[in-house]
Amino acid sequence: MSVQHASGAEAAANIEDRRIFKPARNVWRVEKARHARMLVDAAEYFSVLRAALLRATQSVLIVGWDIDSRTRFVGPEGDADDGYPPLFGEFLTKLASEKPGLEIKLLLWDYSVIYATEREFLPAVPLRWGTPPNIDLCLDDRVPLGASHHQKIVVIDNSLAFSGGLDLTVRRWDTSAHDPANEHRVDQNGDPYRPFHDVQMMIDGEAAAALGELARWRWRNAACEELEPAAVEADLWDENIEPHFRDVNIGIARTLPPGNGGAETREIEHLFEDSIACAERWIYIENQFLTCLAVAHALVARLKEKPELEVLLVAPKTHESWLEQQTMLAGRIRFMNALRDAGVADRVRLLYPSVGEGKAEIDVMVHSKVMIVDDRLLRVGSANICNRSMGTDTECDLAIEAETDEEREGVLGALARLLGEHCGGEPENLSSALRESRSLFSAMEQCEKQKGRRLRQIEDGTTPASEGFGAIEAIADPGRPIGADEHLADIVDYPGETGHSRLSAIAKTVALVVFIAALGFLWRYTPLSEYADPATLRETLGGMSDNPFAALIVILAYVATGFFAFPVTVLIIVTAGTFGLWPGLLYAGLGSMSSALATYGAGRGLGARFLRNTIGPRVNRISRGIGERGIVAIATIRLVPVAPFLLVNLVAGAFRIPFWQYTLGTFLGLAPGILVLSVLGDRVFAMLDNPSFADFATVLGALALWIGLAFGLQKLVNRWRKHD
Repeated sequence: MSVQHASGAEAAANIEDRRIFKPARNVWRVEKARHARMLVDAAEYFSVLRAALLRATQSVLIVGWDIDSRTRFVGPEGDADDGYPPLFGEFLTKLASEKPGLEIKLLLWDYSVIYATEREFLPAVPLRWGTPPNIDLCLDDRVPLGASHHQKIVVIDNSLAFSGGLDLTVRRWDTSAHDPANEHRVDQNGDPYRPFHDVQMMIDGEAAAALGELARWRWRNAACEELEPAAVEADLWDENIEPHFRDVNIGIARTLPPGNGGAETREIEHLFEDSIACAERWIYIENQFLTCLAVAHALVARLKEKPELEVLLVAPKTHESWLEQQTMLAGRIRFMNALRDAGVADRVRLLYPSVGEGKAEIDVMVHSKVMIVDDRLLRVGSANICNRSMGTDTECDLAIEAETDEEREGVLGALARLLGEHCGGEPENLSSALRESRSLFSAMEQCEKQKGRRLRQIEDGTTPASEGFGAIEAIADPGRPIGADEHLADIVDYPGETGHSRLSAIAKTVALVVFIAALGFLWRYTPLSEYADPATLRETLGGMSDNPFAALIVILAYVATGFFAFPVTVLIIVTAGTFGLWPGLLYAGLGSMSSALATYGAGRGLGARFLRNTIGPRVNRISRGIGERGIVAIATIRLVPVAPFLLVNLVAGAFRIPFWQYTLGTFLGLAPGILVLSVLGDRVFAMLDNPSFADFATVLGALALWIGLAFGLQKLVNRWRKHD
């Protein structure tokens, strides 16, 4: 019997009146899946995905927060038995070699440096450079400041898709037994890690095609490259895998921060609110983080409306790192305090799963993002119940809103499966207990527990960390992307100007001043001063002014250092400081142009394919910007640098930008900068010898001239684009 007190036609009519899914509010799309199955823990997911990849014929698109070639990509037995290597990178390499017509695209978040110690160093080496040409890796940096790409999606032949909380990375693999002594649960270094729990959803049909559309949009946004969906629809569902749902509607909910190739999208946040508002008997949640007070307040409101409602929260025992202690753990305490203060905490339990006996008992790391409401809604995704998952990071959740008795049985079965894993009860017994008692807590207490498996109370206390760490919390768990212009607004605010223009002016001024100050500091107070001191330079290079080969030597120095990405601005200042404004200005101009032309020629010789394979798909963004605007684009990039000097040169040559356009644009863009930097270089050396007010005014004037030229050209370009 349904927990809604009705079944069959009556229940269907009730649900129609109170439908949860609302496209354009809490879901992006609602699409049909012929089959759907919840995959619990990485051993099951990796096993099913591995077999599915072997059946792929045209395309594989993997989107991840992390992708690691060293991942043990194996099933419950802990080893590979299909003739392919157990490590993910080697598996993909062999698969791509045997299927040269299969295009494999890997889209990996270009992660923050804070995660560098947890990630594979230089992932492009094993996943692009060390693999066949039909494997392509793109590091996706198209998120605002402070945001991350947190979606975990795999789409095969646009016909079969997986989405949830599991990345194809290390320290994720585990079986549902969570055996504390499992010898296969070790990381890439052979070190054991604690039991790990997570959930993924597997779907096919139109719902899988919709996820394919989302993944291709992500690729297009990151790589400026259009991917076509598989030409022929394939039936990739393994007949040996029993689906939990058939011919079911799948709701796809997303979080997309503003500026990520489109407007802000907060479907996931709204789906949490609307799902909670429909709960009658119970809400079951598994989640790594619980910090979003908006969700806590939604729970409070519904618990007050429904005296019989019970809420079970399954989470990690604690957050261990210092940063998580000050942010996510403190946020979880506030989350629970909101429930206590409202007087509804007696119907809320915050528990963690534990396995083993006695001294061998250990807590299970909960990484899953699952929500089950009565027997009506099953939700599996990537979104944590934290602020950043609601509006800062990219997220993707899949949800099933039960419309038939069979679907309600599927939702109830999913709850029994998860609860049984944690507390040791048989899923069949738990399903029966849930139907009879219509109480989540009662069903837990009635089930027969297996030895060594239980849910224990989480004891966080009631006092968050010091409020002095509020700024750290705001950065680690922001509700929306960190806007640099907003953080600087209280420092400098010019009425009538946009935040973007203020930030640009501040950034350019600060960067130039810091550069000059740092250069002076190095010359005066570090061992470099004995080599870079003006007197030493004049003594070393002074005789070169009379050398007939002086110009050639300088030009060769520019060309040689250009291939090592040495900052050309430093060379210009040193040249002017050494040779004076004249002929330093001439030498700097000839050297800069020679370096630009030499690296352009190198790019032309290497070719677009080699450069793209080396640097990655993001090179397309630079080539597109140059190719569409020709001379103006090149001049703008030179005057207002948006990419490294060497990279622009190589891309322009590799993508065969016309030589005359490249040369003229480079000259027009470099000339003002060379002039200004040459004046700076000449006066900086003079200032170090004998500083004066006139020298200081000259430097400030040169800075103002450079900034003015940059803004002037940019405004002309923007005006020309509007008229175009």
